[in-house]
Amino acid sequence: MRLLSLMTGAAVAAIVTTGSAFAQGVPEKMPFDIPYGTPVNYEEAIKLINTAAAEAKKHGWKMNIAVVDNNGDLIAFQRMDGAQIASVNISQGKARTAARYRRPTEVFFKAFESGHPYVATLDPTLVASTGGFPLVKDGKMVGAIGCSGGTGAQDGVTCKAAADTVK
Repeated sequence: MRLLSLMTGAAVAAIVTTGSAFAQGVPEKMPFDIPYGTPVNYEEAIKLINTAAAEAKKHGWKMNIAVVDNNGDLIAFQRMDGAQIASVNISQGKARTAARYRRPTEVFFKAFESGHPYVATLDPTLVASTGGFPLVKDGKMVGAIGCSGGTGAQDGVTCKAAADTVK
């Protein structure tokens, strides 16, 4: 009986300790809580692709570049001459992931790298690799852009150049 009481007390202490530790790590505001706006149109998507392609050309990189709406559905796509074929789907997946989760895909990459494999259970189409960025205009989510073909860092530099032009 005494052993049972000690075990119960230890369990309650563990729950209270864990609960308070959890409460301390809970952010007050939701991260990446960007309201949705009207998605970029085809002409805007082409301008974004051209900006990203110009950045890639500056460095001699061959990229696949995708622009999607807020749901992650493709608006426009470009495969630069000689760009890796396997990266066609990856660029579109990065853009879709950035749009649906309203955050850069690098966030998921860092989560995997820091030992959080649960990310893979969120969505079978999630791409956890640098190179996908939400497009935010006037504080509202209007789509996303994804680049693939080089290293993650090269993909990120290429797409960020275009994403940064959206104001």
